[in-house]
Amino acid sequence: MAPVDVASLQRRTLRLLCTTQVLGGIGVTIGFAVGALLVAEIAGTAAAGLAQSAAVVGGALLAVPITRIITGHGRRPGLAVAYGVGALGGTLIVLAAATGWIPLIFLGMLLFGGGSAANLQARYAAVDLAAPARRARHLSLVVWATTVGAVAAPNFAALADRVTGGWGLPPLSGPFAFSSAAFVLAAGVLLIRLRPDPLLTARRLAAAVPDGPGEVGPEAAGARSTPAPPPGDPVTAEPVPAPSARRGAGLRAAWSVVRARPAARLGVAAVAIGHLVMVAVMAMTPVHLREFHPVEEVLPVVGLVLSLHIAGMYALAPVVGLLADRFGRRAVILGGVGTLLAACAVAGTAGHHTPRLVVGLVLLGLGWSATMVAGSTLLSESVPDAVRPSAQGLSDLLMGLAGALAGAVSGFVVQVSGYPVLTLLAAVAVAPLLALALRPVPASAPDEED
Repeated sequence: MAPVDVASLQRRTLRLLCTTQVLGGIGVTIGFAVGALLVAEIAGTAAAGLAQSAAVVGGALLAVPITRIITGHGRRPGLAVAYGVGALGGTLIVLAAATGWIPLIFLGMLLFGGGSAANLQARYAAVDLAAPARRARHLSLVVWATTVGAVAAPNFAALADRVTGGWGLPPLSGPFAFSSAAFVLAAGVLLIRLRPDPLLTARRLAAAVPDGPGEVGPEAAGARSTPAPPPGDPVTAEPVPAPSARRGAGLRAAWSVVRARPAARLGVAAVAIGHLVMVAVMAMTPVHLREFHPVEEVLPVVGLVLSLHIAGMYALAPVVGLLADRFGRRAVILGGVGTLLAACAVAGTAGHHTPRLVVGLVLLGLGWSATMVAGSTLLSESVPDAVRPSAQGLSDLLMGLAGALAGAVSGFVVQVSGYPVLTLLAAVAVAPLLALALRPVPASAPDEED
């Protein structure tokens, strides 16, 4: 195999991923900004929440076929197909708005989740060729790039609606047409420019290393900074055979490997539980604000609170990645747990004090960022190369389902017991993650975070 300048290729890959994350972030957020309003116009207010949940569930379920494509053919076609599915969903939503056919809009929202699935999977492509000491930072840069699209998109929604109104599209459907265009553009950029594929390149580099498969990064082309674990992986209670590429294609095989490795279990739990807590509290915050703000004031207040919350989620992701590389993934996960608990305490006791609630929502975003970045990185480096894409897809599936469950249950809890009880239950949900993160690592285990 010809020599590969891995460092140069990684820099190029990161630039490309950040560009497509901006496009994907615009596509996802511009649609979600008006999705509930459009569905309410067509199918009624009661259906609006269900349609938004359909998009979340769709993104989670689409992680399964997308993972199979990535495992068999690489990141490039997998991400492009995910964006393509999202574009198809946006197109169906526009058609549903024009025809008034309610089942079609639910199908469209389900497929629209493909854009979210692509944005989430893209963060793992940043790790394929990263050096061990920089994995969290590189992953966090891709997460951070979503900020640009997420912040800019709501401002495009009204413009998109005005422009497409002249084309004869129904009101509120225009933003979805723009979403589809953004997804198609992102897919095209990936198909044309993401060459060579980072995952396939990492596999070739791993195969070229004489002492067997292990972590892949720039060291794979020469000296290795971290030796491959022995066949009887000491992190597990019993030997774990390295799965073949065929076995690695299945989520069942990925689950077997993740379940046998404490570090991988912690990574998956950090991502899923952090997302569950964030969605549960965030989803009901606008409802809570409506209780003590006049109708004419509540929308600007909600917009400000959620904007600051999103900034907490994404804006400091590179700092989180730097800390994870400097102090270790487990330490940052513990920091994220503490931040999530503080967020629940501050938001739950804020009462009708909006500035205090803002502080709670910003902390909620920071806690999510810590568990997402450190958990994703820890999972990626804790499983064998062949099963890694499947394990990442499994993590995104569990994360999406956890978020959908949190969104569905949170409304019921607030209706029955109120917002403070919701934040208390969200804090209790963090307990399993805290227990996993504090669990001692066997003395014979290799450093999980190298």
